[in-house]
Amino acid sequence: MRDPSLRRSVALFRAFMREQTDPEHCYSLLARDAAQQVEKYVPLRGSTVVDVGGGSGHFTEEFRRRGAQSYLFEPDPAELHAGERRPEGAVVADGYLLPLADGTADVCFSSNVLEHVADPQTFVSEMVRVTRPGGLIYLSFTNWYSPWGGHETAPWHYFGAERARARYQRRTGRPAKHTLGENLFAVHIGPTLRQVRARDDVQLVTARSRYWPFLAGAITRVPGLREFATWNLLLILRRCPT
Repeated sequence: MRDPSLRRSVALFRAFMREQTDPEHCYSLLARDAAQQVEKYVPLRGSTVVDVGGGSGHFTEEFRRRGAQSYLFEPDPAELHAGERRPEGAVVADGYLLPLADGTADVCFSSNVLEHVADPQTFVSEMVRVTRPGGLIYLSFTNWYSPWGGHETAPWHYFGAERARARYQRRTGRPAKHTLGENLFAVHIGPTLRQVRARDDVQLVTARSRYWPFLAGAITRVPGLREFATWNLLLILRRCPT
């Protein structure tokens, strides 16, 4: 599917709406889409790809299908076993302290993890550390003011995180998976872009909406509007030569 395009966005949205009932379809489609995005900047065949926080391994497996040597590092054992199988070579490891030497990866990849870490700057620094000079860093996250910022409690998070959680439990009879300040954090686009641009070890290649079908890059350049309209920010960074 052409990226960006209305057809692609509709397909991804439909898959996302079926995430609870058909996670295999949802994450397989998302993995294929993400791999195509990476391949716009670097060939995957023969590359070493580090997947940070990749859950049950759909992204890692897609990278391997395209000829990459891909390795999954996931801090939550339950997430590793959430799918039908655990990817070979998966490691239980924290994204703050990856068990890798400096400059190991040609591509360091993280999809929808940054909003789940308490210290995003340290997380990004660790991704940069393990990427070789000239290598690529793919970083995508759901910003808090996105319509999906509250995850399963969205869009009621706009009225307060605790109120949204209480409503979710009343409606479903079970507590929400995510709690603001514990395993979900309010990450915003403006501060994130400023922090990335202030670094001297990476070059910002692109900042765009990951899913939006029109003017995906232009949205991120409009303060205020971008916090709502971007939905999910995709950053492509290149590690500067040492």
